[in-house]
Amino acid sequence: MYDTLKYRRQREEMVEKQLKGRGITDTNVLGAMLNVPRHFFVSEALMDQAYGDFPLPIGEQQTISQPFIVAEMSQALQLSKDDRVLELGTGSGYQTAILAAIVSRVYTIERIHTLFVKARGLFDALKYHNILTRYSDGTSGWKAESPFDAIIVTAGAPQLPEHLISQLAIGGRLVIPIGDIHSQELIQLKREKQGVSKKSLGGCRFVKLVGEYGWKES
Repeated sequence: MYDTLKYRRQREEMVEKQLKGRGITDTNVLGAMLNVPRHFFVSEALMDQAYGDFPLPIGEQQTISQPFIVAEMSQALQLSKDDRVLELGTGSGYQTAILAAIVSRVYTIERIHTLFVKARGLFDALKYHNILTRYSDGTSGWKAESPFDAIIVTAGAPQLPEHLISQLAIGGRLVIPIGDIHSQELIQLKREKQGVSKKSLGGCRFVKLVGEYGWKES
């Protein structure tokens, strides 16, 4: 797989207009968004739309999130290069790749087999050797590999899965959309010695988090 100057220029424009222009300041996140080839994570028919300011379908009634949302959630995780991060909902694999470009290890779980297989193939082709994948119900987390420095949930949950907090290290951050099936609030939580702090990052809209600790499959 190879990148082209055309897509490189589209990424540069995306970073300048969609991200820096709307408050993304984390240099690690901006660098990852500049370098990860987003067009590889969508179908060939949608490649020319990959850097637009909107989500795109990836099949199985799932989407690749708008670039700004990917950047906002990544920035809210407050990542550093030695971090170990858990992602619930691999999807296209794009958010996973952004994380992998910043931290030492990413653990990602996907419940839809076709998406799991495709993303794993992309990670191998793009030589992301610091990503561990799992085909499972991600809502229960990955307790055997905890504690994590950060956890990101890339689908909307009906309520906070409390058990995920126990899988965070002290000082760890959790970013998750919480709400109903139509709209959610993006929440950042931090686990401190004295308890948990919570901050709202504003409204958002994600596909449903389906599983034991999410929405039930219809």
